[in-house]
Amino acid sequence: MEIVVQTLSPTAHAASASASPQATSQATDSSEPSLLTTTEAAPHVRLSPRTLEKYRVLGGGPKYKKLGARVFYSQADLKAWLDERTFEMTSDPGLTQRACVR
Repeated sequence: MEIVVQTLSPTAHAASASASPQATSQATDSSEPSLLTTTEAAPHVRLSPRTLEKYRVLGGGPKYKKLGARVFYSQADLKAWLDERTFEMTSDPGLTQRACVR
């Protein structure tokens, strides 16, 4: 059995050390996680966490994911939900009136 040990020269080691933080920063370049909790998602859609909880019960809110008892929202689903609610005027045919639930 032969064991091969590879050593790096000081210049190669410095180059790999300087490249390593750059690669790490690129991997974590997006500072926001892809799945958000209700509390984290609420500011993205300018609603309170309680309003998102009501939407989960009554419907009409963004899509969410349940992992066990935990609830998460993907940023893509939040953006899609907001994009669905884009209108040009109040008489826009795409605007549907929904009964106010309190």
